[in-house]
Amino acid sequence: MIIVTALNQFFTTLAYNQLFIDISRKVGMDLGGSHFVGGEKTADMVKQVKKLNSNGIGATIDCLGEFVKTEEDTRKYVDNCFKAIHAIRDEQLNAQISLKLFSVGLEVSKDTAVGNMNEILTEAKKYDVFVTINMEEYKNCEDIISVFETLKEKHDNVGIALQANLFRTETDVERLDRFSPAIRFVKGAYIESRDVDINNKSYVDENYKKLVKKHLLKGNYTQVATHDNDMIDFVKDLVKEHDIPKDQFEFQMLQGMREEKQKELAEEGWNMVVYVPFGKDWYTYFMKRLAERPANIGFTLMSMARR
Repeated sequence: MIIVTALNQFFTTLAYNQLFIDISRKVGMDLGGSHFVGGEKTADMVKQVKKLNSNGIGATIDCLGEFVKTEEDTRKYVDNCFKAIHAIRDEQLNAQISLKLFSVGLEVSKDTAVGNMNEILTEAKKYDVFVTINMEEYKNCEDIISVFETLKEKHDNVGIALQANLFRTETDVERLDRFSPAIRFVKGAYIESRDVDINNKSYVDENYKKLVKKHLLKGNYTQVATHDNDMIDFVKDLVKEHDIPKDQFEFQMLQGMREEKQKELAEEGWNMVVYVPFGKDWYTYFMKRLAERPANIGFTLMSMARR
């Protein structure tokens, strides 16, 4: 555990090192991020999504935006989201959008985030594109859920990600039940304090199963984001036992993770969606993935060796 924590801190520090960020923007994807990132440009992302689509796999496109500090920054980010939405339309991609409220200006102000999200969701609705709001650190959790509630009053094409490692999440799911929302359940990647974080793998796993089960049995759309065979088998058994239709949920995995399993699930007829991030801020996203799971380091080294 000490080694894992040290690696997490090491790669998190690298993620925000300005020198390496500047180098990554000059050198580009040759530094190794292409295994986990769909590219820096819209055309790169489209190529990756088409490859997934050809294998019967959908995509959720994450428009990366890690360094948003001003209103002007948020406008640039909104424009990038529009480009992704229009690419889905123009290229007829089987894809949806994922984004962070931080990137649309949550730390500028709630009003900024809500205003920008209203624009994005309105544009996405024109082309039947669904948008999922990613979860962030615990300190932002309440603001994210509050903004989601505001958006949900007006838009039906928006969902939210919730983390099974937080004590509060079961209450948050109950709080949002009135919307019958689409929820992406993740185990949770951020290291939080013990008073808010369950901080025990077996307990987190059981909480994840409980949350997914309750949400599915209420008839709500569920995005099951996991690379864990045990979780996947649990969901398969659950939906068969309760005759839950396949169009009520989807499995999700990160680009570059368990690609053979992704294809296997798609071939079995399950809805399989891969999280495809793209944009200039690929380096920080890449470092964060290494921070979350030391095993990702091995995947990256093998990928670089193959190239």
